[in-house]
Formats: sequence, C-alpha cells, structure tokens
Amino acid sequence: MNIVVCVKHVPDATADRTFNDSDSTVDRVGVDGLLSELDENAIEEALKIVEAGEGEVTVLTVGPDQAVDAVRKALQMGAHRGVHVSDEAIHGSDAVGTSLVLAKALEKIRDGGDAGAAWDLVVCGMASTDGSMSVVPAMLAERLGVPQVTMASEVTVDGSKVTIRRDGDAATETIEGEAPLVLSVTDHANEPRYPSFKGIMAAKKKPMDTWSLSDLGVSADEVGLDAAWTKVESFEARPPRQAGTVVTDEEGDGAGRLVEFLAGGKFI
Repeated sequence: MNIVVCVKHVPDATADRTFNDSDSTVDRVGVDGLLSELDENAIEEALKIVEAGEGEVTVLTVGPDQAVDAVRKALQMGAHRGVHVSDEAIHGSDAVGTSLVLAKALEKIRDGGDAGAAWDLVVCGMASTDGSMSVVPAMLAERLGVPQVTMASEVTVDGSKVTIRRDGDAATETIEGEAPLVLSVTDHANEPRYPSFKGIMAAKKKPMDTWSLSDLGVSADEVGLDAAWTKVESFEARPPRQAGTVVTDEEGDGAGRLVEFLAGGKFI
C-alpha cells in the first residue's frame, strides 16, 4: 500500500512567535520551526501500515524554504521519499488555498508524477499545532473525490478496507472505508518513533522533489493572501506581565484575606 503523508512545518511553540509587520501573516521565516508534533502520529501510522505489508511512504509539505526540514524529519523516521511545494505566491494562503495546493500535488503523484507510485491512502495529523483547525483532511477528500475516515484513535487495514475507531466525548464510533481515501489520526493513535542514527544517515540519500505552482497547474491568483477568505487585520504584542498581588498574613487572618481576594476577583 502506497501512502502519502501531508505534514506541516510550524513555528516552535517555545519560540517568540509573532506576525509580519508588512501583511499581518504568521512569521514563518524569522522564528525557529519544526515538524508539527501531531503530524508525527500521521507519519508513524503510515510507516506501521507499510511495514505490516508492502509499499512506500511519501511525505508532502507546502511552505517556504525551511519547510523542507519537516520532510527531512519524516525521512529520518523512515519515510521513503519527499515532496516540497514551494512558491512565493503561496504565502498567506488559508486552509482553502493550502488544500488546493496539496490536492493538486496529490493528483500529480497519483497520476504518475516524479514522486513515486500512485497512492492508496493520504494520511494527515488531526490538526496543525499552529492553526488547530482540523479542516484540511476533509477539504482534501472533497477536492480529490475520495472518502474520508478522520480523527482515528485506532486504525486497522485489511487489504483495501480501512477501519478506524473514533473516540468522541459522548460515544465511540467505528468507521470503515475503501481505499483510496483520506485518513487522519489523533495523538492517541500511536507513539511516534525517534529517528535513529542509521535513519538520519539514510535520509540524506532519499529522493526529494521540489515543485512550484506552475508544476501543479495552479494559478497564483487562486492562492496566497489576496485569495484567502480570512485575514488578520491588526495585532499587537502581549503586554508584559504585571507584578502580582501579595496577600499578607497579619495576626493569623491570611486565609480570610486570601478568600476575600479570590472572591473579589471572581476566581471562586
């Protein structure tokens, strides 16, 4: 079974994240970035499926030059090849524009592009850790005209049949679909592996393709900030943390003073 995993390079949550002054988009160049943590679960699930049978795992990302680091991490984990879609016109794209670019790249792979054999599954994480929208897998399924089995806590593959367990707040569901389809997994689905030294060295020799919008037949006016359905109008830096309030204990009345302060602030 051949699988394509869609991954995202996101700003490090521990870094000083901000927006660009010029257009109020997320600064993805001036901050440290990394493979979205939730996408590691998608990579692990794809590797498990292939290791249990046969096939290859291709990793696909869309983003600026440094986004290729997300693909490299996946190759170090064990994926077989990578595809990086990079084009200045993509800057500022929302989920709608991003799903269009991903879908066109997936069609190119499926129809015999330069990135390996046609796919049976497209696997995604449950959300990106910077956007947390969880909508791209459904958008991909719609654009590609294939079923979606999403938010999987457990995945079973039997031939072309994919069965998942989806754990909700009120119920647990079992959902089945026939490949080709789009699958997304939660962070409860597995425990992602760490790249081994052997895997890190092997990743350097694995094939990596870089495509532009023209390679995918996508017009620049279909994506980017001008085509986005939502925009950030303005932003401002978070104000510095103010000094806290010290509740002193005078003559044993500290507990009462603390309760009074908490009640006054409607904390209790």
